[in-house]
Amino acid sequence: MAQPIPFTPPPYDPREALIRKLENAPQEHAEALLAAYDVLQGLHDNGVLELLRGGLGSGEKILQMLVDASKTPEAIRGMRNLIILAKLANSIKPELLEELAKAVPESLAQAKTEKPMGTWQLLRKMGSQDARRALTAMSRVLEAMGRGLGKRTGE
Repeated sequence: MAQPIPFTPPPYDPREALIRKLENAPQEHAEALLAAYDVLQGLHDNGVLELLRGGLGSGEKILQMLVDASKTPEAIRGMRNLIILAKLANSIKPELLEELAKAVPESLAQAKTEKPMGTWQLLRKMGSQDARRALTAMSRVLEAMGRGLGKRTGE
């Protein structure tokens, strides 16, 4: 009858595999390491690392200052306003906002280079369907703001 061949696997040390991987890393990732060193040097040259080191050392003090500052009525009102503005931005269709973002710089550039319109030209321009549509929207917004202001004063 055949005899089993004794086999004892060598002990596996996961640290040795990590050490080998770490030793090979500079050759395998030389370009990435050089880029990382460049970024690190730039952060050091601009004082960002010093700032981060100081922030880490006094993290609790900075956190306490932020908490104290956020307790003020102005900060609370600012946070509420920011949330409302985010809701407003979310309610506007991106296409409309994109058209507005394109129109404003173009209109300002035209206003700089062209001769100002006369009174009759302005009135004719305001009579166009697009201008009336924009004026209607603006007047509704102003009306809503007036309603809101009237609620505050009790009128």
